[in-house]
Parts: sequence; C-alpha cells; structure tokens
Amino acid sequence: MDTRQLLRTSAVTFATALGLLITGCSADSSSDAPGPAETSPAPGASAPSPVSSAALKPYYTQRLTWRACGVPGFECATLKAPLDYAKPDGPSVKLAVARVKATGPGKRIGSLLVNPGGPGGSAVAYLQGYAGIGYPAPVRARYDMVAIDPRGVARSEPVECLDDKQMDTYTQVDLTPDDQAEINELDTAYKGFAASCEKRSAAVLPHVSTVEAARDMDVLRAVLGDAKLSYVGASYGTFLGATYAELYPDRVGRLVLDGAVDPSLSSRRMNRDQTAGFETAFQSFAADCVQKPDCPLGTTSPADAAGRLKDFFAELDAHPVATGESRRLTESLATTGVIAAMYDESTWPSLRDGLTQAMKGDGSGLLTLSDTYYERNDDGAYSNLMPAFAAVSCLDQPPAFSSPAEVAAALPDFEKASPVFGEGFAWSSLNCASWPTPASGVPHRIVAKGADPILVVGTTRDPATPYAWAQSLAGQLSSGTLLTYDGDGHTAYGRGSDCIDTAINTYLLEGTTPPAGKACD
Repeated sequence: MDTRQLLRTSAVTFATALGLLITGCSADSSSDAPGPAETSPAPGASAPSPVSSAALKPYYTQRLTWRACGVPGFECATLKAPLDYAKPDGPSVKLAVARVKATGPGKRIGSLLVNPGGPGGSAVAYLQGYAGIGYPAPVRARYDMVAIDPRGVARSEPVECLDDKQMDTYTQVDLTPDDQAEINELDTAYKGFAASCEKRSAAVLPHVSTVEAARDMDVLRAVLGDAKLSYVGASYGTFLGATYAELYPDRVGRLVLDGAVDPSLSSRRMNRDQTAGFETAFQSFAADCVQKPDCPLGTTSPADAAGRLKDFFAELDAHPVATGESRRLTESLATTGVIAAMYDESTWPSLRDGLTQAMKGDGSGLLTLSDTYYERNDDGAYSNLMPAFAAVSCLDQPPAFSSPAEVAAALPDFEKASPVFGEGFAWSSLNCASWPTPASGVPHRIVAKGADPILVVGTTRDPATPYAWAQSLAGQLSSGTLLTYDGDGHTAYGRGSDCIDTAINTYLLEGTTPPAGKACD
C-alpha cells in the first residue's frame, strides 16, 4: 500500500471538496460497555505489547463533551488515546470525533462508525459530507452515525511534511524516469519528502499504524456505550476494520468491508495487483470511449486508445501544456488525473473532456482531476492526505522496494500488468524505501476466529482494490461472507445498485448476511 494510488472510496473526495470539516471541539460520555482488555493478535500482527486493563481504564472511562461544530445536525468531540499503547501513562493524542444522532423512526440499534479509506482520508469529512446525510435513510434512522479521524489524519494529530509550494513540486516529479539523472531526481524527491515528515512530525510518526488506529476505535466504542462495534469501512477502511476484528473478535458487531484489501499480500504484490486493477478499469473506460464519435483516444479499439494515451503521456513528458495558471500539465499530473477518473465511472465524461482539451493545449481539465485526487484546494492548500497516506502505509508494511535498482528489475512485471500505467506505478512504489520509521507490521492472514458474521464486498472491475482481494479476505475471515458487485468503479455501497444496497442494509439492520455466492449488477 505504498504507491500514490489511494485506497479510498471516491465519495470522500467530493465530501472533502465541499469543505465540510469540523471546527474545534473539546473532550471528555461514560459507558457500561466492555472496557480495556489485552489483545491477542494472530501471528504476524503488529499490535503493541499488551498492557493491563487498569492502565488503560482512564481512556475507556473518559467522557466526551459534544458540541455543535459548524455543520447543522452534527456534533463533535475530542477523544483521548495513548500516543503509545505500550506506555499508556505517557503522552496522549487528541482524536477528532463527529456524530449525527439516529433520526428514527424505529428503535436505535447503536453507533455505526464509518471510514472512507486512504489511508489519510478524513472520516469526519466523509461523515459530514456524505455518510451522515447520504447513507440510506433506514440505516440513518436506526444508528447514530459516527466517525473518528484516525491518528495522523486531518484533525487528529495530523502528520505534516512538505509545505504547499513544495507539494506542488513533489506532485510534478517525473514518475517515468528516462535516464539516471531522472532516477536520481525521483529518489531525491522521496528522500526529501520522508525527511520533511520526520522533521515536522517526529513524535507521532512511529504511532500512526493501523493497529493503533483500530485500538483507538475500541476506546471510542466503549466511550459511546456500545457492547460491540458496528462499522462500514471502504477501501483501506476494510483493512482497518479487519484489523479491529483480529484484535477484538468478541467485540465485532456488524462489519461491512467494502472494496476489500488483502492483508496477506506484500507491498510489492499489492502494488503490482493494483497496477493490473487500474489497467482493467482503463480498458472499461476505453471500451466505452471508443464507441463515442468524439472520443479523444480514437474510435477503433481499446488497445488503440491505450496506445494513444501512452503516446500523449510521452508528449507531455517532453512538452507540458499550459493550464491557465503557473503550473503546467506534466506527464505526472496528467497521469494522476486519468487515475482519479478510474475510481468512479460517473467521472468518465470529465476525463474525455479533459483529454480533449489537453490534446489541444489546455491542460486545465486534467489538472482539476489531479488536484481533486490530491485534495489540493483552489487556493493552493493541500490537505494532509498524502503525508498521512505515506506515514500509515510505510509503517504498516516493509517497503515494496529498497532501491532504484530493485524497481528497475521489476519494471517488466509491472509493465506487463499495465502497458499504460505500469512504469509509473512501479517507480511510485519506491516511496517507503527511505522512510525514517521502520515498519512495525508484516503481511499476514486475518482470521478473527469467534467474530460475528462479517460482510465483505468486492467489485469485479475495481481499480484500487481488485476483486481478488475481496475474495481472499472473505476466505481468510472465519466468519466472512462475500457479496459481489459485477461492475466498474471503486467500492459498491451507495453507488447505484439496489441489489447491493438492499443486501448491506439488511445486514446492518437485521444482522442477516446474504446467501453465499450472492452477486449483483
């Protein structure tokens, strides 16, 4: 999970773009829910050393002070958690939490936590901009909708690295180096990014792992008064949810893992699989595009469209085009713009328009898609999405590659997976090689023996989380059930399939999983 290809649901992009972020909140709700307990992860899991229940009791028994926070109907608070769970008497972190109460009618079931993925996506922004108002009404009627920004993300002790101007430069670094000088430039950019993170975020950097974020969710579960955790995680959020199930199988309520990550894969294998996933998504886009008379990639075949796109990227590598502002559309920015449109087929018309304009010398459309992907605002300010993404990913697993030489050796495999994106995906997988904090996690299967039924959802042509990952995770989990969406785009819930939404809603409201082999289109 250490390419620049984010594991997040596309909806969070638009939620964040709306600017629906929390204002300052203060902390401190008591609960009778189960409190702290020593965790017993499976071999290979990277949980901190167990500590006594008494040491964590102050966190599990804290009271939250809820207050209005700028978005009508929503409340915010601040949850405290140990910076280091192995040293609960040491420094603490303050984590941003938001909720919207169950609307009724019907008896309240409890709290439903949501996470949009990333890592680095703001769950609070996702709740306020989409989930808390856009989830199916029967679900919002019965659940308090809740979100917590994971540690290191947004308003929860955010990881900080480059400033905004430096980020503009970083996002334009050539990811398809043509010679040793360009390889050195890319390697230097990654090292500089890592060094800036260490300089500005040294204290929090070793403590933003997915395991620690899952432990924070258990503290929140207890403080909210829920005996078990009910949760909808999308994309990377499925890894967070599965990690919770591994640590606390007896506290699993109704878990939906949509657009699943396979925790058993190495970073290199995940990046290579993701490369193939984006190729599959592009082929779907190309097949649709060439049927339209104004397709900027031609009207003959998807293969020809792929060739034309690759040629266009090469032209941009040599001659970036104007965008109407100081930045020009480089190959890297254009590639990111195309990638951004692969997450949701509803953006395909924007991609066609952007490509048409760029091929005529106006790169503004593709630049807008790229900026949306990177969460760069119109004023040039970036969210902390990319710093948090790197910090969590590089801590969760060892790096995909340790040197440029290793990347060069793997290029044929990546280019086989995707003739269009393979080279760039391979080089972008070098970004954890110089990370200042050693990885604390390793790839391993997650079984979560004893957990209540868990619903895993996979989309057959998902670019960011290939369908095979959902099949694998459902098979690993002792209580996993796979629900299949035969379609395009990233994740499935709330994306237009009544069949998918009905199956997930039934599970969330009644606890009944769909029958084995259930598939929707």
